[in-house]
Amino acid sequence: MTNKIFLVDDDRNILLSVSMALEAEGFKVETFNDGESGLKAILEQEPDLVVLDVKMPRMDGIEVLTKLREVSNVPVIFLTSKDDEVDQVIGLRMGADDYVTKPFSQRLLIERIKVLIRRWELLKNDVQQTEQISENYEYGNLVLDDSRHLCSWQGNPLNLTVTEYLLVKALAMRPGHVRNRDQLIDMAYGENIYVDDRTIDSHIKRVRKKFKKIDEEFDRIETLYGVGYRYKEE
Repeated sequence: MTNKIFLVDDDRNILLSVSMALEAEGFKVETFNDGESGLKAILEQEPDLVVLDVKMPRMDGIEVLTKLREVSNVPVIFLTSKDDEVDQVIGLRMGADDYVTKPFSQRLLIERIKVLIRRWELLKNDVQQTEQISENYEYGNLVLDDSRHLCSWQGNPLNLTVTEYLLVKALAMRPGHVRNRDQLIDMAYGENIYVDDRTIDSHIKRVRKKFKKIDEEFDRIETLYGVGYRYKEE
């Protein structure tokens, strides 16, 4: 099946050159030159991955990502300016899965896209991975289903991003064991990008909030200050 990629950027030269490169790799590509039209199309058509510029007219990338993460866990790669680390950090903390800085190599972007799609498909297709849990992993009220990339609590589904799902899985598969932030970074992102500790903290905060919408008493993900996190044993 051909993967569908959406490019959202106000630079028409980037849209043209990147879309041609991606199509040459066998991807189906659609382009949008502002955040508002891009967001509308993403929500309506559900692409396999989104490449999203940060600075755009009408609606910037941060706002698009914020609105998108309220309803969708589609993988997102941010395009950021070379010197603006703030955009990179904010984007990752708000739910982006990766970032590439401008100016960028098209080959680098294509490889990042392939890595992220492959990671997404590994989850959906239940391919064997390091520390693979069973197809249906149950621990108390928590159920993780790798084959369909589903997480539920007390029988209620949670809408998790790829990164959030991997973090929950990393913690839940070894209840009672502490995972430090470096371990969680490796499990959620791999070695292809730099992520600071506070990014993991932001993701954990978002995950807890999603659980608490279902269960106000949820307290399974514990913080060990200065060390890391663990999933509380029953």
